[in-house]
Amino acid sequence: MISSKDLARLLGDLLLNEPGSTGEAFSDIVVDSREAQPGSLFVALRGDARDGHQFVDDALRRGASAALVSEASGLRGSSMFVVQDPLFALQEAGRRWRDHVKAQIVGITGSVGKTTVREATYQVLSRHFSAHQSPRNFNGDIGLPIALLGIDSGDEWAVIEIGPYSQEEMELLVDSARPNTGIVTNVGPTHLERFGTLADTERIKGLLPASLPESGLAILNGDDPRVRRMRERTSAETFTFGVGPRCDLRASDVVANGFDGIEFDLDHTHNRDQVRVKAPLVGAHQAMTALAASAVGLRAGLTLPEIAESLASLRPGSRLARRMAWNGATIIDDAYNAAPLSMQAALDLLTNCRPRRVALLGDMFELGTEEQAAHRALGAYAADRCDWLIAVGERSRDTVESAREAGHAQACWVAEADQAADLLFHSLEPGDTLLVKASHAMHLETVVERLAAT
Repeated sequence: MISSKDLARLLGDLLLNEPGSTGEAFSDIVVDSREAQPGSLFVALRGDARDGHQFVDDALRRGASAALVSEASGLRGSSMFVVQDPLFALQEAGRRWRDHVKAQIVGITGSVGKTTVREATYQVLSRHFSAHQSPRNFNGDIGLPIALLGIDSGDEWAVIEIGPYSQEEMELLVDSARPNTGIVTNVGPTHLERFGTLADTERIKGLLPASLPESGLAILNGDDPRVRRMRERTSAETFTFGVGPRCDLRASDVVANGFDGIEFDLDHTHNRDQVRVKAPLVGAHQAMTALAASAVGLRAGLTLPEIAESLASLRPGSRLARRMAWNGATIIDDAYNAAPLSMQAALDLLTNCRPRRVALLGDMFELGTEEQAAHRALGAYAADRCDWLIAVGERSRDTVESAREAGHAQACWVAEADQAADLLFHSLEPGDTLLVKASHAMHLETVVERLAAT
């Protein structure tokens, strides 16, 4: 993490004052004063609803050692870094720090799966090298520069998540990170209200491989034709992963053991090397996560046995969790986010559960013109993968209708999360397995909290 001295040097011509600076590293960088702690750098951003400058004093009271503010704030003192535009200054500091560090940058984008791939890739690398990864979901115009500024000068690798909402933002992000290696997980109907069409999504995600230098490596999902086409947009070397026969790195004989993880044969088709992998990743679809991380491991010079050993010791992320209901039923809590591809993967996991499989699914947001088709496709997909389907939200009316048309006799619809909680509280049986998944704005986590054992 950078120090105040580093920040003063990085901002240089952007500074409107001469702040005091030390060589002591900031503990973290925050834009929410409630997250400030001793040693934090607080960045005061102006939003549509609130102005961060109103919370500078709160951040300092909580222990922040400095604040990045605008000239208009009128604040003075050695701990104030005054610039015309704090957001631009933060982004510029991240871009300039990226030039200073020696770490190889791995950029990860895609419609779904970015976070799990980032976490797995970081864990594979960190067993053998000094490495850094983006904190949480810091992948946009605010979070990505914070992720870059967290790279230590001694780090050899940095794994950076890239999640834009527009082509303009994607251009900013790849220009800031300037990755040496780029991973594209997939292209699907996510954020279409912002991107436009699937073709637009493909074009925007493809800016990552297009930005790579000739000496770089584009790691592409070879099973996704939209991603595979990105080979034509990059001057870097390309390397594909997937289960298809033409992929450079393949997973075959995939076995999903529920919450006990997965196992598969990891095949490097160029070298004709193979190793059996066992990893504590939940769901057969997570073989793609392991493959993407393995491809970076190969890029870093690791052998297949070394990669297999690293995958075996992965610590799965916290977004999908198994919890116990008050009556002994099992809850698969995946209420954080939802998109068509991730919904299908969650239902695939539920398929192998017994004896009664219950799916509580809510609306998926930001699907644009694909909204109705996506919810109908979800209903048809769920029809033979759960025994009882409960759908929540106006968009999910189409999910239930489609499931019924596909022959599902136990598909029902409710308007609100609390109605779903009431229904499940009175009808969930001790041996059931309940999947809970929806876009975060549906707040289905409230259903989990009500049903979960205390």
